[in-house]
Order: sequence, then structure tokens, then C-alpha cells
Amino acid sequence: MSAPVFAVGLTGGIGCGKSTVADMFAARGASIVDTDQIAHSMTAPGGPAMPAILAEFGPEFVDASGAMDRARMRALVFSDPGAKIRLEAILHPRIRDAALAAGAAATGSYVIYAVPLLIESGTWRARVARVLAVDCPVEVQIARVIARNHLPEAQVRAIIASQVSREERLAAADDVIDNGAGLDALAPQIARLHDLYLANSLAFSRRTAIMPSQRL
Repeated sequence: MSAPVFAVGLTGGIGCGKSTVADMFAARGASIVDTDQIAHSMTAPGGPAMPAILAEFGPEFVDASGAMDRARMRALVFSDPGAKIRLEAILHPRIRDAALAAGAAATGSYVIYAVPLLIESGTWRARVARVLAVDCPVEVQIARVIARNHLPEAQVRAIIASQVSREERLAAADDVIDNGAGLDALAPQIARLHDLYLANSLAFSRRTAIMPSQRL
């Protein structure tokens, strides 16, 4: 069995820059487990969630390649809360189990689980030592997502509204990175938190290393 590792939960609203922040931590030696990437692999052609999605939603939600039709599914879950619950019941346990397995096998100085819906899920908070929120103004989020994904503004606002509010996310976070001012402003924040997490990881390793003797 792998030794326990110090884990941070990285979250933020759509367009806040979680991937950029995760990449900068990875460059400093952290292991990144990205639940969005895991979700994509689950719903790719031949993905482990596809048989359940096909059975639950029907062939019209599977594209010609055998992957989940993300655009059609996105439209459904935003118009039908029950469909969202059904999809989450299929995906969330599989994503969680795969993410935790990846984290247990990680070799970095500490593990960062990038979980967009960390606050909403209700279960991830208990699985990480600290929560790190990437924050920026809502109007910045909207502009970034429109530029990146070419979605209508109304749809971007609907996605943001479906997530916890900026205020709730900040209240739940142990640490916050302000990503409203560009890359140059990110670097010193990443450096400071990396040093904090590295120190916590070392202390965590010492505590877990002596646990067996404490049980004697």
C-alpha cells in the first residue's frame, strides 16, 4: 500500500485559471491529479463510463466516435436538474476513485487534486488537507471562457450560476490565489504557497512515519 501523501484540493470557477495554476505547481514538483482530464477519459470512446451513459441516456447522447456527445449532454443537464443528478451518479464515483488511485501512486513532493466542483461535491473537502481557490472577477471569467470556448455569454453565465458563488468558494478556501491580473502576478503567489505546502508535506510525512510506533 502506498504511503499517505499531503494533499491539496485546487478549485475555482470556470475561467478562473485552474489549469494554469496547476501547471505552475507541477513545474515546482507537485503531482497534479486533474479530475477534468479523468472525466474526459471516462467519457471518451471506450471510456469506462460510456456503457452506463448509453444505458441511462440512450444512443442520441453518444457521438459517431463512441464518445459522450458533450454539447448535447451539456444542454440537457442545464435544462433538466434530474438529468444532471443521473449523470453525476454515473461519473462522480468513478472519477473520485480514479483520482484517489492516481494520487496514491503519485511521486511528487505533494499532491494537488484539481477539482472544479470541490466545494459542491461535499466529499472532497474531507480528503484533502487544504483547499486552494483560484479567484478572479466574474466578468474576467466570462471574457476568458468566451475567448477560449466560443460559447454564448448567456451560456457562460448559466454555467457560472450553476457553480457555488465566488463568495462561498472564498469562504471555504484555506488559501486563495488571485488570478485577475495575469501571469506575472501569479508567480510570487505560487512560490509562497509551494513553500507552505512543501513544509506541510514534510511535517505530514514525519507524523505518518511515526504512527505505527505510536500504536504499540
